[in-house]
Amino acid sequence: MQNSFVKRIGDYILRPARPEDIPKVISVNLAMLPEHYSESFYDEMLRESPETFLVAELAGEVLGYIMCRIEYGFSTLKKFGFARKGHIVSIAVIDDHRSKGLGSALVIEALNGMRQRGCTEAYLEVRVSNAPAIRLYQKLDFKIVTRISGYYRDGEEAYLMAASLVPPST
Repeated sequence: MQNSFVKRIGDYILRPARPEDIPKVISVNLAMLPEHYSESFYDEMLRESPETFLVAELAGEVLGYIMCRIEYGFSTLKKFGFARKGHIVSIAVIDDHRSKGLGSALVIEALNGMRQRGCTEAYLEVRVSNAPAIRLYQKLDFKIVTRISGYYRDGEEAYLMAASLVPPST
């Protein structure tokens, strides 16, 4: 099933990633993040979870992306039980295009894709030093679940953050 949604954020377009976007997504990743993945990993993520692999572009140029995977396993939010959950694996926006709502929009649309795939929760790992990202996720109802020591290759700790994708019952 190919996701056909397109959304405008000012002059930017958010849309599902396509195979031909992978080299530019890799360029954004290399420019903005210390964590890097093989090209085959990006291909696999796009193939397995196209509803949650999105790009932000301006004038045909990819300037940001989010890629997620859909998993089934122990709930991140509840003490007991299993859940179908979305894992935000990587998100980045080129510096000159930050603070324009692209990061928030990418996360919101990826969460919508997770809901389409039946996910009841979402989670991510974020560097404890990345205050802007932590604020963004908290604004989108993610909560810090725990702190993971030595999570990143350089030894930095991560926060495990999670959000429910199910509206609270009234």
